[in-house]
Amino acid sequence: MHLLIRREDVKLEPALPERSAGLTRAVLIGGHTGSTHTGLTLVELNDGHVDCHLHSFETTFYVMSGEPVLYFEDIAVRLKEGACGVIPVGARHAWRADETARWIEMASPRPRGPAEPPDTFFIGPAPDTAPVPLDVRDPRNRNFFLLTPSDMDLNRLQRGMSVDEPTVSASMATAALAYSGITVKMLVDKRLEAQLQTMFMVGYQPGAVAHPHDHPFEESYYMLEGEVDVVADGTRYQLRPGDVFWTGVGSIHAFYETKGNTVLWLETSAPGPPDRHSYRFERDWEYLSARLHDEASIPVGD
Repeated sequence: MHLLIRREDVKLEPALPERSAGLTRAVLIGGHTGSTHTGLTLVELNDGHVDCHLHSFETTFYVMSGEPVLYFEDIAVRLKEGACGVIPVGARHAWRADETARWIEMASPRPRGPAEPPDTFFIGPAPDTAPVPLDVRDPRNRNFFLLTPSDMDLNRLQRGMSVDEPTVSASMATAALAYSGITVKMLVDKRLEAQLQTMFMVGYQPGAVAHPHDHPFEESYYMLEGEVDVVADGTRYQLRPGDVFWTGVGSIHAFYETKGNTVLWLETSAPGPPDRHSYRFERDWEYLSARLHDEASIPVGD
């Protein structure tokens, strides 16, 4: 099972009129689309706020534009483009934006519908405490990260950095993974205390390919730059910036860059991938099938 939402079909609509001001959002993936673990929403806050609340689900976010303020438990943090993080189950939080800010929000498990028991609980007005800038180099930071364009630049990552250059404490946990013309940079996972999902950035170089495979979890893809072909369950589509794609458990899919350009998208997985067998590549099992056939045809000696 898979789903494509074209950018022209994404409509921001007023939300939470009694609990917010200046808030619009488009619910992209959720129970209404057949998802169990993925609640993907495009959020825009224009010179407004969202009151203090908490969820019985886990939320992650990625800021695409603007500088929203997140009131998270007892701190107030001013975010900026590329900022991301996790809001754990039961953590109180609120939002403000002086101008227009836009971000992707991912909830897992997916939020419940209006006919189901409540999973969001409002507990008071949004604070107005003066925020501090996001500082992801501070070792006390536990829930936030900041992606910069250079973090996806493999040529830059190949050279040494000066001691005061990193925007985050460098380690294997924050390294970029490169394979088959693809760069993957983890944004949110267990290192930021996310338990139910992961969020990461994917970059494709010209000619990059991810061969047919499936997963024991759901995935969503929000296109940011470039165009890429995706084949899901035997049907081929071309994805463009602003398009949204989703694959359910067991949906066989593959990605192909065919135009000689670079591509960038934001991806989520829910539930969080297991330590082993998170990918099932068709080519690996076709290889095994051929080997088993060959082995079966070899006579066994007395």
